[in-house]
Amino acid sequence: MNHTVLQYLLAAVVVLPLLGSVAALLPAPPGLKGRGPDQAVLRHGVTVTGAVLAAAVALAVGFDHGRPGTMQAQTDISWIPALDIRIHLGVDGVSLPLLVLTALLTFLCALYSYSKMPAGGSAKGFVSLLLLLEGGTLASFAVLDLMLFFLAFEMTLIPMYFLINRWGGAERERAAWRFILYTLLGSVVMLLGLLLVGVKGGTFDMVALATHPSDSASGLSHTTQLIAALAIIAGLAVKAPMWPLHSWLPDAHTAAPTVGSVLLAGVLLKMGTYGLVRIVLPMVPEGAHTFAPYLAAFAVVGIIYGSLACLALARSGAGGDLKRLIAYSSVGHMGFVLLGIATLTPTGVNGALFANIAHGLITGLLFFLVGALKDRSGTTDLDQLSGASGAALYGRAPRLGGLLAFGAVASLGLPGLAGFWGEMLAMFGAFEPADGLSRPAYLTYMALAAFGTLLTAAYMLIVVRRVCMGDHPVEPGAEHGAARPALADVHGYEFAAWSPLVALTVLAGLWPAALLGLTDPAVQQLLAGGN
Repeated sequence: MNHTVLQYLLAAVVVLPLLGSVAALLPAPPGLKGRGPDQAVLRHGVTVTGAVLAAAVALAVGFDHGRPGTMQAQTDISWIPALDIRIHLGVDGVSLPLLVLTALLTFLCALYSYSKMPAGGSAKGFVSLLLLLEGGTLASFAVLDLMLFFLAFEMTLIPMYFLINRWGGAERERAAWRFILYTLLGSVVMLLGLLLVGVKGGTFDMVALATHPSDSASGLSHTTQLIAALAIIAGLAVKAPMWPLHSWLPDAHTAAPTVGSVLLAGVLLKMGTYGLVRIVLPMVPEGAHTFAPYLAAFAVVGIIYGSLACLALARSGAGGDLKRLIAYSSVGHMGFVLLGIATLTPTGVNGALFANIAHGLITGLLFFLVGALKDRSGTTDLDQLSGASGAALYGRAPRLGGLLAFGAVASLGLPGLAGFWGEMLAMFGAFEPADGLSRPAYLTYMALAAFGTLLTAAYMLIVVRRVCMGDHPVEPGAEHGAARPALADVHGYEFAAWSPLVALTVLAGLWPAALLGLTDPAVQQLLAGGN
């Protein structure tokens, strides 16, 4: 596809959600109000996110798949000359899958909300914040200037704060405040590292800084790289989320509305790990090498800790919340992503990027399903969803139960589904880490991560057994032998929102080369300093 067309497509992907966010606050044009103003603005959200998804898919189709390691569709315009800050956009094999994933999940959330708008504030505010969140996230994956990356990164915090605080459930104000305080504190620390890299490197251009050896990279001394790497890793680790900086996540997920949880898990967590791959590995390689063993250690602790927390929540009588359990599972799954990055090998980093996409698809589906289950039963308490008076989904809503079981086995890494490849490649990377890293230490990390996969299988299967299995007990006061009424099974709008995630989870599991073929050349180039 023509380079100019790709430029316009990438610009449209970034700008359309921002324009749509402003337009959502305006009165609906005559003839487009539908049955009411709320329906009009929700339809606007579906239309804009659908247009963004179409542009992202067109960009992916036009992308030169023979050169995925090359930055394509670049736009480079001077913005603040005094600070040498430029509006520099581009996409390669690392960022393209994340752009498409973000556009897809946001469209599915808008489609779902059109029929199931969360209770809380106005529809105008909800759609405007949803589009602003999408614009900030897409910009984070598309910009190639350190300061623009920081601004786009920050742009996502405010809409997510309000989505939790206005449209969330119990304890939403506390959860929203914890989210914003943790992430803002991490952002301040990250900004210091980004400024250090840009000032000492002589430019904020991410492509120039990632090319090593070069005039800009050679300006970063060993000490500078250590300080910058520590600050940037610490800031990004809050968003990743890395243990022990994860504690804001379970509260945020538990309180957030369904679409907020889907986007938080499916997209926003990926911004942290993307920043590690895009910024830390190529721009401060000596700092990355120094801190990699510690990052791997924290990652493995997160895998075990997240799995044990899920097991504790899943056991009978614990009063565990299903949304909270899936939130803790994200700590474990993102631990595999961090472990892959910490190996500093193409195998491990490719596994991390694959696990990023797989986690977005699978956990997004799981949060959709849990939201639907809460709508039907009025609770996400596992003790209430199981037992004699529980959901018994296989008998009462078999399609919903089947989808929940599918999401669970995909999450535990069943071979043939998307969750398998990323975790396996991350452990393969730990088996043979980069030169200079302690192989015995990484073999220990690999063994602990493998044990974490067993724990993941245990708690996911317990959840399926407790929520999906069971009989049709008699309701108190009902006629003798009368079974409980069936729960509503999957509705049409739910099928439309969930089926793409199911299909892509299967496709990525059966054809991993489609994704790895994009990421591998780009990863090889990043780790080699652009050579």
